[in-house]
Amino acid sequence: MFFPYGFWRFDPTVIILIPAIIFTLYAQGKVKSNFAKYLRVPTRKGYSGVQVARVLLDQHGLQDIPIEVASGQLSDHYDPTKRVVRLSGEVYQGSSIASISVAAHEVGHAIQHANGYAPLSLRNMVFPIARFGSSAAWGFIMIGLLIPSLGGLMDIGILLFGAAVAFQLITLPVEFNASSRALRLLDSNGFIIDEETKGAQNVLRAAALTYVAAMASGIAQLIRLILIRNSRR
Repeated sequence: MFFPYGFWRFDPTVIILIPAIIFTLYAQGKVKSNFAKYLRVPTRKGYSGVQVARVLLDQHGLQDIPIEVASGQLSDHYDPTKRVVRLSGEVYQGSSIASISVAAHEVGHAIQHANGYAPLSLRNMVFPIARFGSSAAWGFIMIGLLIPSLGGLMDIGILLFGAAVAFQLITLPVEFNASSRALRLLDSNGFIIDEETKGAQNVLRAAALTYVAAMASGIAQLIRLILIRNSRR
């Protein structure tokens, strides 16, 4: 969202967003290209994503967690509220390096939840605030910008947006830990052989990069909002 000074002059703070936008586009392209590349590379052992997920869940005493098919591509996730692992069709049925890597990653989140992994618990606590903040922040910010006498509303909006950025920061260790767990589990259970490890790493690192990009974008926007707020005082 761009905020001109007045309604006729260019807002120079937009420049702050440019590196973050470029980084975000790069990260999105990276995850899509890596996923597409390794989705075409079958594993030597031939296990499907759902088979890998089921074995790993059962191995950690999580037999009660079901595995469902999620619609769309790259829609894989673990739902901590309903305690269910959802895998996209390509991951659920596929036996590629990408399929089993993503499946193991989502199981990593389920294991985190079961073990009370602190960053995940914190993220789940912050999530309702962050969800409200990300949706409500811009309303407060816009009103504060358009009506100077209500400038305090912009401060509220910035605080709400800051909560969303804090959620993104907390998300990073959660995602990195789930990926490292996934690699260890795939290797220790013999789902991948040595020459397939690099492919699994590439898939998981590219996915993690999107969270780094989201955090960088959020921080850049937060800095920009603070500069705009300060310039109007």
